[in-house]
Amino acid sequence: QSRTMFRRQLLRRLSSSTAATNELVLSSVSADGVRTLTMNNPAKLNGWTRPMLETLFARLDEASADENTEVVVLTGAGKYYSAGVDLAGTLSTSMGWNPKALQRMLFENNRDLFGKFLDFPKPIVAAVQGPAIGASVTTATLCDAVVASENASFNTPFARLGVTPEGCSSETFAALMGPENAQRMLGPENWVPSGKEAADAGLVTACAAPDDLLAEATHLALSYKGSTSGRTHMGNPDTAHLKAVNDRESKQLADAFLSAKFLKAQANFFRAKGKTGPALVFDGAVLTRPLWSLFL
Repeated sequence: QSRTMFRRQLLRRLSSSTAATNELVLSSVSADGVRTLTMNNPAKLNGWTRPMLETLFARLDEASADENTEVVVLTGAGKYYSAGVDLAGTLSTSMGWNPKALQRMLFENNRDLFGKFLDFPKPIVAAVQGPAIGASVTTATLCDAVVASENASFNTPFARLGVTPEGCSSETFAALMGPENAQRMLGPENWVPSGKEAADAGLVTACAAPDDLLAEATHLALSYKGSTSGRTHMGNPDTAHLKAVNDRESKQLADAFLSAKFLKAQANFFRAKGKTGPALVFDGAVLTRPLWSLFL
């Protein structure tokens, strides 16, 4: 009964947030120091476009600087937690760049995205209410804990896209759930565990009923209040080591994004969606790659 009352109070607090409903990331903070950040673009599956990431980073900066915020809960509005980074959109609008500059941009953007979660000074609990894809999965496992809804799923389609693991997942996934399950997710099988399967495997901390998700995540977040042990990233508490892994993975990923396999996959993806313009951009990149790759 007390847990039910807690859930009702939490929902009232969230619904009375002063943030405008058209903001990409809603923010509310409770009297007990829990700040809830809600990615709020359900029409686009809370995808991490540049405006979404810029807003999310700004909200994290605000939470970091706010002395009334002790812990953060990160969740999404709508059916999806997040469809991940809009890589194809980034590349299709940047193909006219100098190849070396584009490669550098890809490296820095990827490194800085995961670095934001690694460097954040306060505990973060991810409350994954629906499907999570790509970087939204790997950033979640850089949080201190993850509570997944029974409606959640975790998709890391790196091998299928012809790219390398990101977000320290080349190490943290095996540490969390063993090398076999890590390979199932990161390799060609592309296993997509449900919330319950992810909890059973050890990828996430717990699984909750959809109506209980935020209450469970907030209850867990409150347990980190007053902790003097610092951040406890899932999979490896050594932030310096994870930053080195992130640096290495980001360099590998920047190379993979400019590979013929990835570019062909993106052209086929857009063509299947009926988006001829972007498909032709990637087709052109594949055809001219023998020339512009000389400048990498």
